[in-house]
Amino acid sequence: MRLGIQIPDFTYPGGPATLGKDLAAIARTADDGGFDAIAVMDHFFQIGPVGPPERDMLEAYTTLGFLAGHTSRAKLLTLVTGVIYREPGLLGKILSTLDVLSEGRAVLGIGAAWNEEESKALGFRFPPVAERFERLEECLQICRQMFDGTDAPYRGKHYSLDRTLNVPKPLSPLPVLIGGSGEKKTLRLVAQYAQMCNLFPGPDLARKLEVLRGHCEDVGRPYDEIDKTVYYAYDTGKPSSQLVDELGGLAAMGFSMAIGGVQDVHALKPLEKIAAEVLPQVASL
Repeated sequence: MRLGIQIPDFTYPGGPATLGKDLAAIARTADDGGFDAIAVMDHFFQIGPVGPPERDMLEAYTTLGFLAGHTSRAKLLTLVTGVIYREPGLLGKILSTLDVLSEGRAVLGIGAAWNEEESKALGFRFPPVAERFERLEECLQICRQMFDGTDAPYRGKHYSLDRTLNVPKPLSPLPVLIGGSGEKKTLRLVAQYAQMCNLFPGPDLARKLEVLRGHCEDVGRPYDEIDKTVYYAYDTGKPSSQLVDELGGLAAMGFSMAIGGVQDVHALKPLEKIAAEVLPQVASL
């Protein structure tokens, strides 16, 4: 099993004045320690499970570009981008740029969006859920067209592009990760368009994977082509052996990567502990 970290919180003891240095140190530690991916949330306000909206929050793709300059091997992604936050043509260009400048390490993490509060606060139109999923599917089609270097128009229900010119295109096929566990829409889109999925832990995880398998069968796609990732909060207050056992259980279910936050990650020692005591033991799972 491969491990990745998500950085969901940017409120550190040094405040904004040292935030750049703190983030660079976190990224270098994760990259040097063998973590396979570094992710950030795509939100403009902090979300409830982490803290109040007034806590520090950075724009995702500016941050990933910064992290690209301080790392050399880890994949870089959002977990995940809300489809309504950027026009698809712009999003495709952003990801292609990130991929080229990071030497092929970008992943498009995307979902249908859910945060109505921040959307309305900043003036993003927040359509009904059915429309958001329609927009998500069209965005996936547009981005794939741009990533493939197809210079052609795109005509959809919600988006119309006269020319999907994208130069330079990504250095290699740019993977798409779709986040969310909705059985009728989200997992169907995973089967149809994505190379990766991300699910949240819970008692129904095994069933979600079976639903995904069924969607793959429906669209004629091999289930094993999809890289299954799961959100996992690294609690370094637990013994490392317990973390290894928990990750081993997820690997046995079919997950190939765990991605999640590390409490007090800015202190670096929790991250170094996972890299030294957990990552080597789960690498062969």
